[in-house]
Amino acid sequence: MDHTSAASAGLDPTVPHPARRYNYWLGGKDNFAADRASGDELQRLFPKVRLGALANRAVLQRATRFLAEEAGIRQFLDIGTGLPTADNTHEVAQRVTPDARIVYVDNDPLVMVHARALLNSSPEGRTAYIEADLNHPADILGHPTLRETLDLGQPVGLMLIAVLHFIHRDGAARPIVRELLDALPSGSYLVATHATSDFGTPEQQKLYQQLIAQGKSDVWTRSKEEFTALFDGLELVEPGVVPASEWRPEPGAEIPERSDINIWAAVGRKP
Repeated sequence: MDHTSAASAGLDPTVPHPARRYNYWLGGKDNFAADRASGDELQRLFPKVRLGALANRAVLQRATRFLAEEAGIRQFLDIGTGLPTADNTHEVAQRVTPDARIVYVDNDPLVMVHARALLNSSPEGRTAYIEADLNHPADILGHPTLRETLDLGQPVGLMLIAVLHFIHRDGAARPIVRELLDALPSGSYLVATHATSDFGTPEQQKLYQQLIAQGKSDVWTRSKEEFTALFDGLELVEPGVVPASEWRPEPGAEIPERSDINIWAAVGRKP
């Protein structure tokens, strides 16, 4: 998509967007110069940020496979899905159980354009898309497309992958997660990942706070304590709250230094 067609679709290609920047870090081509400049600037300051993005994508795939294979989940609500790449949530889930149903949610019109074109469901299952904002969970839960696709009387896998750190202010993410979970039945799962500065040096942590204050970063990092609180009332799945690369890694996988990843990950079951 060029700048002219982007503008006609209601996009401002001069303003970086997290989904397009993430796509750039993953090696995709669905991004604009502003997204690449933003990604390059953050990578200059934090050289391993691309490694964290790859680890985050990999844990999404492992957690989805766990839900489909071991937990018996057949419905997924993936909020902040980002631009399509290889092995998206529905592809991993439907590889295990072809009748799985997935609703993707994102607030970037470009994501929805690509999702509708590329994210095709298996014949037995269903994949649907909603353009909505995580800041307004009631709009997501009440959306007719969600209600037509998912049965909220049956367990759902709620996927909040690398999206909660775009909710700024201390304590602001928890009520949003709680509202979403309250709408889901017993046996549902929460899968979440979140950027953190827990493993950074004091100098790196100070630098990151300066970037946020200056508007040069849209990622609001959270500590392990605050991230873990998002799972209050849930039964944490082993190994609990760990860096993304340490959540059930593939056999023989090389585990990077925690300071190279800077992303917490966890899966919890609603009793």
